[in-house]
Amino acid sequence: MKLYPLLLEPVLKDYIWGGRNLETVFGRSLPQDTNIAESWEIAAHPDGQSVVANGDFAGLTLTELHQKLGLDLIGSRSRWAQERDKFPLLIKLLDANRALSVQVHPRDEYALEHEGNELGKTEMWVILDAEPDAAVIFGVKEGTTPEAFREAIAAGDLEQYLHYVPVTAGDFIDVPAGTLHAILGGILIAEIQQNSNTTYRVYDWNRVGNDGQPRPLHVEKALDVINFAQVEPTAGEEVVISAENDLLRTELVSNTYFTVERFTFDAGGTFSGNCDGSTFEIWGTIDGETTLTGGDITIDLPRIRFTLLPAGMGAFEISADQPAVMLRAYVAAQ
Repeated sequence: MKLYPLLLEPVLKDYIWGGRNLETVFGRSLPQDTNIAESWEIAAHPDGQSVVANGDFAGLTLTELHQKLGLDLIGSRSRWAQERDKFPLLIKLLDANRALSVQVHPRDEYALEHEGNELGKTEMWVILDAEPDAAVIFGVKEGTTPEAFREAIAAGDLEQYLHYVPVTAGDFIDVPAGTLHAILGGILIAEIQQNSNTTYRVYDWNRVGNDGQPRPLHVEKALDVINFAQVEPTAGEEVVISAENDLLRTELVSNTYFTVERFTFDAGGTFSGNCDGSTFEIWGTIDGETTLTGGDITIDLPRIRFTLLPAGMGAFEISADQPAVMLRAYVAAQ
């Protein structure tokens, strides 16, 4: 069967810090009487499987599709993931209606040793919407040591070691594994990350979960993996790749696991690309509306809608009849 741009049904997560902002801000239809914290837009993880919603592959989970297509889906640059039978990335929308826990994610080596077949978790955030004075916790303050940090956890006085970064819509944050972090209340985020769900909490604001019990902390594991050399980092600065009359293309983050670019289209702007077998591509409209044509079909991508382009799909074209902003994620050559 011919490969084509894939639309997927998201997986919704109702964690305690979520809200209804995917509905009220972005117009998403949500289940009634439920606060949604995360929408896993493109997911092939045991904790959440998105399902293909269009074309010949409709009804298959992303894992089933990966098993069916192999490298034709994920590309030759992700051969390691094929050998582990794991789709490389996970794409989420986060509604931080309240603060997330103060947490850290491990690197691959630590996760493989302590969490079975799970990967580590390097991620990045693009701020889609933020209330006035919104901020994230990102790294540690100058002078923080592991010993002092441990004592502060025990004493309930962690605040003095947490580094806060103000954020507004359009900002982005690069969050390598080992980064102490927390998304605070009043922020909507698009998150691109390794395909992992491993989180070590060090502080959860003394609240309880949906079961009425405090959520578990993972202090010892967290202290094993926190990068205490990441002192007072700042939000990212994008790098211009090209600037044309109707399209600005910038790079936000590039690492071993993913590259993320931002495309800002003027009305009438277009972009032509080619999935040549080396990597899948994930495109998402985060402002305005766009149209993508590839594999003999055309799909519309309204605001906060993502599509997965199989690595072996071939040529594609994106057009914007009105001003629009898109994110593009893929695996770069090393």
